[in-house]
Amino acid sequence: MTASAVPTGPTGPTGPTAPTAPTGPTGPTGPVPPEALGLGHGHRHRGAGSVLQRAWRGRPDDPRWVRPALLALLTVTAALYLWNLSASGYANSFYSAAVQAGSESWKAFFFGSSDAASAITVDKPPAALWPMALSVRLFGLGSWQILVPEVLMAVATAGVLYAAVRRRFSAAAGLIAVVVFALTPVAALMFRFNNPDALLTLLMTVTVYCVLRALEHARTEWLVLAGVAVGFAFLTKTLQAFLILPPLALLYALCAPTSVRRRLGQLALSTVALVVSGGWWVAIVELWPASSRPYIGGSQNNSFLELTFGYNGLGRINGEETGSVGGGGGGRGGGRGGGGWGETGIDRLVGSNIGGQISWLLPAALILLVAGLVVTWKAGRTDTARAAFLAWGGALLTTAAVFSFMQGIFHEYYTVALAPYVAALVGMGATVLWEERSRFLASAALAGTVAVTAYWSYVLLGRSAGYMPWLRWAVLIGGLLAAVGLLLAARFGRRAGLAMAGLGLAASLAGPLAYTLTTVGEGHAGSIVTAGPAVAGGRGGPGFGGPGMPPAQGQGKIPQGQPGQQLGPQGEQPGQQQGPQGRHPGKQLGQKKRYAIFTGGGMGGLLNGATVSSQAKAKLAQDADSYTWAAAAIGAQNAASYQLATEKPVMAIGGFNGSDPSPTLAQFKQYVSDGKIHYFIGGGGGGRGGPGGPGGNGGSSITSWVEKNFKKVTVGDATFYDLTKPTSSSSSSAASSATNSSTTAS
Repeated sequence: MTASAVPTGPTGPTGPTAPTAPTGPTGPTGPVPPEALGLGHGHRHRGAGSVLQRAWRGRPDDPRWVRPALLALLTVTAALYLWNLSASGYANSFYSAAVQAGSESWKAFFFGSSDAASAITVDKPPAALWPMALSVRLFGLGSWQILVPEVLMAVATAGVLYAAVRRRFSAAAGLIAVVVFALTPVAALMFRFNNPDALLTLLMTVTVYCVLRALEHARTEWLVLAGVAVGFAFLTKTLQAFLILPPLALLYALCAPTSVRRRLGQLALSTVALVVSGGWWVAIVELWPASSRPYIGGSQNNSFLELTFGYNGLGRINGEETGSVGGGGGGRGGGRGGGGWGETGIDRLVGSNIGGQISWLLPAALILLVAGLVVTWKAGRTDTARAAFLAWGGALLTTAAVFSFMQGIFHEYYTVALAPYVAALVGMGATVLWEERSRFLASAALAGTVAVTAYWSYVLLGRSAGYMPWLRWAVLIGGLLAAVGLLLAARFGRRAGLAMAGLGLAASLAGPLAYTLTTVGEGHAGSIVTAGPAVAGGRGGPGFGGPGMPPAQGQGKIPQGQPGQQLGPQGEQPGQQQGPQGRHPGKQLGQKKRYAIFTGGGMGGLLNGATVSSQAKAKLAQDADSYTWAAAAIGAQNAASYQLATEKPVMAIGGFNGSDPSPTLAQFKQYVSDGKIHYFIGGGGGGRGGPGGPGGNGGSSITSWVEKNFKKVTVGDATFYDLTKPTSSSSSSAASSATNSSTTAS
């Protein structure tokens, strides 16, 4: 498509744009009426009836079907994501335990502690935990109470995405974006899961929306709101929130319709808003006396700043995450790099086990980004249509580049951050090319996009052996027929063209729809989960053979009967246990390689929780209120399972990986001496680290001390050590002092 394709009249997709501040945004059919933006007489008579009427009617210039269609899509999205929600039980018990703790203790709520007694925090800031903890505080502990807030975030993300796209493009563009987002498999996974990624994705979408609003009239308040959104995104998942800042800041600096001096001043104010909204919590934590707050999980020096710039920051880029399962340096590998966390490279996001998560429409988004920029190439500096392509495209490219080449910890589900960017570009680009379809290059680009998408869906569907084999051929044939029809759409008229466009959209979405339905039909639990069916091959997930890694599992199944079961909401009936793939034990994984630390029965593991029998639950609950911690266990997943079963604080020794130096052996001995811990739970994953980080002797030294000095109690298939009852052969002074101090507590 050539630059001459840009229309000069007011009815084109961009319309004329003045180089100075515009008086109002323009839509695909001309200027948007002020009342549609809440300006002018649109503010008058704001009664309850008018608010409800506007919510149902939408913009005055929209056809009557638009707003009902949007509300229907949001409702269907909510219903789809709520379907079978409780099958995941407590999902990631690591975060669910922190949610339970936050619902019991405001101190644990504020810090994001793993237990209500605040021994240690999770390895992220706590913003993502707050909505779930408030829900549990209001409605009680259960799977739905934890996961429904995540589903509501999906609906909110879809709504913001529609609003951002619709303001500058057609209603059809916004609706397509919502559908593409909702049917992205990794979105269907993570907005039904309790990791921080759901809130992060919502806040990143809000950020782009606010920047686009600011670009319309150089409104300072919208740019400040963008900074606030990024600040809270930082409190959700630290430095990942900053990935989209460079393209958005550069876009505003170059394209905002005001003077250079004012643009720079506005960006400075937005930066201040970011620092304040993201830094207030950090300042409090860093200034709070370490002796009266929980240990900062994931750090080696009890510092949130160290956690931010180390384990959760630069360590993710260069693979030097001290305290991670790779033990630092796990990302260093030969050849293409990636080492312990899979090969890195430009094709990482379309690799075997990642492609089915996010890449269904990724090629289409890139093609349509280029097409959109070509169509708007000759528009003025302040053109908001081109700015929208640059904003969403810049966010996509920068985030995808970091994900593709980062050598540290990388999981497939991180790619949910790309879902709104892909969806927006597809919605905007497809409708812009449709409006320009009378030009051969535009119709050719649209047809090529559909053909490429259909072929890529055919490839992705073929990676899952035996998975709906008829569908991949239907997608390919339907997509190619639609591509031919779209290429000739101008000759056959609007009705035939719409039929071909509908066929192309159906062919493009059939694959991700199938994966999404598979995803919502299964429960997912543990620390590493993926959407859709199992696939052959595997790149980009945890690797094998690197420092601290177990040997590769190779082909075949996860060992049956080995993973501990994920507890259901009541902590008694075990729900569906997922292996490292997030699926049922023993499910065929083809050639997919996984980092698998499993132990049987009640011992739990690093990536998945333990089975808690009714006998073990009763044992821990007995006299639990007489102790600060009902028990202590190596690793947060192991501790979380028992905490969720009993709703009593269980200390996670060493944090998530068992590698944090908290508590030290001396501190643990003092806790026992003071009668603060009743039981020590034997077994469990982790325990490799401790003082000095991975390879230290914290968890293992505590385990050795306990095994040597205290009575072993077998409860079902779990092994406890009663820290109030030393062995008769023990001559340890620590054990003796523990006996004296625990007599009253018992």
